[in-house]
Amino acid sequence: MGDLILNLKIFEPDCGVEATEEHLLYLRKYDKGLTVNACAHAVFFCQLLDATKKKPKIHENVPLYAQESKEVSLRSLKIGIIGGGHIGKQLARVLLELGGFPGKNIQISTRRPETLLEFQALGVNCFYNNRKLVSWADVVFLCCLPSHLPYICSEIHKELNQSSIIYSLVTAIPLPRLKQLISSNAILRPHYTFTDSSSLTLWDMSRTVVEALKDPAVVQATCPLGPMGAIAMKPKWLEAVFYAALNSYTCQDLSCTKALELLNKVCFPEDVATSSEEHKSPSPPQPLFVCESFINEAFASSLTPDDTFPWFDLTTVQLNESPLNQLLATDASLQENITSFYCNAIATLAAEYEESKASISKKIPLSAVLLHPTTNQELTASGTDGTCPSNVEDASSSESEEIN
Repeated sequence: MGDLILNLKIFEPDCGVEATEEHLLYLRKYDKGLTVNACAHAVFFCQLLDATKKKPKIHENVPLYAQESKEVSLRSLKIGIIGGGHIGKQLARVLLELGGFPGKNIQISTRRPETLLEFQALGVNCFYNNRKLVSWADVVFLCCLPSHLPYICSEIHKELNQSSIIYSLVTAIPLPRLKQLISSNAILRPHYTFTDSSSLTLWDMSRTVVEALKDPAVVQATCPLGPMGAIAMKPKWLEAVFYAALNSYTCQDLSCTKALELLNKVCFPEDVATSSEEHKSPSPPQPLFVCESFINEAFASSLTPDDTFPWFDLTTVQLNESPLNQLLATDASLQENITSFYCNAIATLAAEYEESKASISKKIPLSAVLLHPTTNQELTASGTDGTCPSNVEDASSSESEEIN
């Protein structure tokens, strides 16, 4: 019988090589852009949620590095990551290096914990027990394959605490289906859309995710309310982030008045604290967030100053209209302030990271310096040893994930 593929160009070895390389480069840039966006938004969310947590008391007469050794931390948020593949590793690096979270505040559950030695050296607890991780964490990032998600959800849904938040980076699974699988309404799922291929040049393949997020242009491009770039985040995610912050205050039994006061101080410290001084007005400045920003006027009028906010269903916030949705769509001043808050938060983290890198010696644990950047001289004197994580991007992994 004759060769059926003889003289068929499509089956020739060199057919389409140039076009394939061009498309592969395009896909790699798109993948890099998605990873940078996902990590930027995740670290921003963790920073905001951590700011809503009560902080342990700091002993004034004890050096900060000694306090760290006694498990006294300035960070309260406990972060769990399910999946130790490419996305899980990148997220952990950003949280450690850029987010300033110490290793003891992060746990990773993966089928192959032996591949995460660089993170274990920084104090990150790496193991394979999804139930254990979920029962411990305040926020659980799902960084697994879509095919693994149904089994993982069946494992963890009974272990979730009331205040636990599931943050899914497995965006191939729609939010309603995810809610059904986990039986929880405390779920965040970022939704990214592709808008303009010409802007993909922003995602330089030679830079790590941490290095990319030190670029102001990249930070601006990842802003949920910023100019539309090649990859855009749907603003419903941002609404859920603020509602999650209010839920955190409700878990602490804080009144709606106190919750709004704290949230405004966290998000808009200059506007709230200095507005009256700049304008020399005897009356207190108008806060940017009020009760009606999150609940309808009728319900807001029924609350007393000592009442707490109701518990907000984060999945409903992302799937339906909300008062905050309408406010963000119409209030240009609020949009500008939130954009500034987001960009300044990421830029501040990057500046602190650069400052800590400039003054740190190789024998100082990275987690200690990121947590307490002012204690470098004390740490050097104590002779503490440690290992810094690799800055090399993982090109592949046995547990790779998707962000669509």
